[in-house]
Amino acid sequence: MPNTTFFWRHLRAPLAVFVLLAPLLATTTLDLNIAHALFFDESQSRWIGAHSWWTNELIHRDGTWLMRLVALLALATCIASWVRPQLHELRRPALYFFVAVVLSVGLVGLLKTLTNVDCPRDLIEFGGRFPFFHLFEHRPADLRRAQCFPAAHASSGYALLALYFVFRERSRVAARWGLAAGVLLGLIFGIAQQARGAHFVSHDVWSAMLVWTVSLTLYTFVFKARLWNPAPPHRSQWDRNEVSAAARRLPVDGTADVPRRDGAASGP
Repeated sequence: MPNTTFFWRHLRAPLAVFVLLAPLLATTTLDLNIAHALFFDESQSRWIGAHSWWTNELIHRDGTWLMRLVALLALATCIASWVRPQLHELRRPALYFFVAVVLSVGLVGLLKTLTNVDCPRDLIEFGGRFPFFHLFEHRPADLRRAQCFPAAHASSGYALLALYFVFRERSRVAARWGLAAGVLLGLIFGIAQQARGAHFVSHDVWSAMLVWTVSLTLYTFVFKARLWNPAPPHRSQWDRNEVSAAARRLPVDGTADVPRRDGAASGP
């Protein structure tokens, strides 16, 4: 299957969902409505996860360290494969996974510094000091620079989506479990951050799409959709000609001319 065909097959469904959701969230007040309905306690004027051990310590702090540990484990496996021959087969999968995680989270982190979007908890709508602007809407230059879009912590959870490509050549079941793990952890991280007032739903939608695109692009075009089994070596034209010539010399029935004891050749 050509690389471009594989790439498009795995991009079109997520892209279709993204094309439907992203413009809707960027041009309406749906982000605000969801935050008010699910994550902001109007009676006490506070975010429901602002002071929760689950969202702050377990999911945000420990979740960050968990993903760092997973990435470092992949890097350590890749390095160890140069020392221990029995780990050689794990080199490309481990290297791919490490690079996919670092690139995905790094890209989202870089965009956060460039997009100039506020966190929900900083908005007047939720007791903060700054006005709400739609995504990509003009923002007055006299406002302080914000760094809350896309969602970086959610992207570290969605980074496990790369496990789909790690396992797809070995087991479809394992690949689907890897895909489910990435979706589930991304949702957990994302919802926890929304409960803390750190992000809107739209921030997570963009993060998920960016992570999937990075993982898919890296697997398809950098690693050539082959992590476990190296590509078979190409025969030279001379080798192919020699094999063809040798094949033509073989008898049609597959038997060779073996001399008999009486000196005559075997066969008809």
